[in-house]
Amino acid sequence: MMDYLLTGFASAFSMAVFPVLVFGVLGGVILGALPGLTATMGVAILLPFTFGMDATPALVMLIGVYIGGIYGGSIAAILLKTPGTPASAATVLDGHTMAIKGLAAKALSIAAVASFIGGLISTIVLIAVAPILADFALRFNAPEYFALALFGLTIIASVSAASIWKGLLAGTIGLLVAMVGLDPISSVPRFTFGVMDLYSGINIIPVLIGLFAISEALNQLEKMSSNQQDIPPKFDYKLLSFSDFKKILPTSVKSGLIGTSIGSVPGAGADISAFACYNEAKRVAKNPEEFGKGSMHGLAAAESGNNGVTGGSLVPLLTLGVPGDAVSAVLLGALIVQGLTPGPLLFTQNPEIVYGIFSSMIVANIVMLIIGFLGIRFFCRIIEVPKILMIPIIIFLSIIGAYAINNSMFDVGIAIFFGVLGFILNKMDVPSSPILLAIILGPMAETNLRKSLIMYEGSWSFLYDRPIALAFILFAIFSVYSTVKLKKKQRLAAEKAAI
Repeated sequence: MMDYLLTGFASAFSMAVFPVLVFGVLGGVILGALPGLTATMGVAILLPFTFGMDATPALVMLIGVYIGGIYGGSIAAILLKTPGTPASAATVLDGHTMAIKGLAAKALSIAAVASFIGGLISTIVLIAVAPILADFALRFNAPEYFALALFGLTIIASVSAASIWKGLLAGTIGLLVAMVGLDPISSVPRFTFGVMDLYSGINIIPVLIGLFAISEALNQLEKMSSNQQDIPPKFDYKLLSFSDFKKILPTSVKSGLIGTSIGSVPGAGADISAFACYNEAKRVAKNPEEFGKGSMHGLAAAESGNNGVTGGSLVPLLTLGVPGDAVSAVLLGALIVQGLTPGPLLFTQNPEIVYGIFSSMIVANIVMLIIGFLGIRFFCRIIEVPKILMIPIIIFLSIIGAYAINNSMFDVGIAIFFGVLGFILNKMDVPSSPILLAIILGPMAETNLRKSLIMYEGSWSFLYDRPIALAFILFAIFSVYSTVKLKKKQRLAAEKAAI
């Protein structure tokens, strides 16, 4: 294996591969930073350009876009409170708070380092234990997916700021939105009201753009109209210090491992991983009350967790031929176009390509880190742009991003609707993140619950008959208990301080 890895590194730095790798990572960062233009879209756009390329550079370029795109989403999330991709929704919670405190450069450097650590760990794990993780992922069926989704939904309580009830209200809104469209089992229309565009459900990208980008633009417009002085925060260009690095390293490593494990489960993407890692970091933190107020650990957990998926999602793809998420589904097509058959035989018939991909992923994460640090000064300039110029740009990019998903003005209307809804909810101190989380996990929970009941002929015994499902159920119970206990402790501390 070592010989193949060394050969892979030599290939990664060759003139045939390295330029396209850098191009892929840089293009991914740019696409990821633009609202609505996800890593999946970037890989799909570039796929036709690989048809005439050799297998290794073609796949390396696409994987570079994937790695760069997941990180790129954090740039807009931190600076503009606008997640470039769904995977960066959890980054907003602490990243943007750091930016408005004048710590934009530090937040961006933390995101770059944590993303690098998460991506590097996932690649190392991919190289070392791909067959083992693939076997673990193969054990997942409908009951395990339902339990995983249920565990994910309990994170709503953790990301609900001061009020769990307001978080549950937001989560309920998200679940109702997720129910729109055709019933996943019987295909009966639900809440479509005869509108054909709703039959396929509500796409998450316009919702994401509306809740975070357009609502923030409306918020800033209100401040301008009421003559509130919104002075851009004064910040220095101090980056992550070595002492800060030592503080976030354990969180980043742990989140990278969790992200890799979640990514190896087909269907569980970077968005789920980011929230799960954020919740775990908050659960074990010495000062959990700092989360949501500019916590370095919260930012590091979210970014390491979502980048950990990049290697994890390739585990089932390369070893079983089963894509782990939407991006790896596009990569599956790229492998087939190159005449390669994903699965165990790929490691024996084309080891030079497999290990060339592995080595290039390590190089791609290093390139991403370098681009991230070199671009910090340029990225930070975004904050200094006057609001009167920035707001129209945000709205314009939001509309273009929403339209580009399906070339549909209906999606633009969805984005505007959720922008107004997010603006209203913000006035009521109702968080937006639980809405997004519920939209992501709601269909997964509902579909697999009903499949499980069909498998077990109406019996609920699958909740305790299957060890993996039972483990996730216990995690969910513990997550709710620890969050409620933490909220109670914070409330008592606030009451004591007020006396």
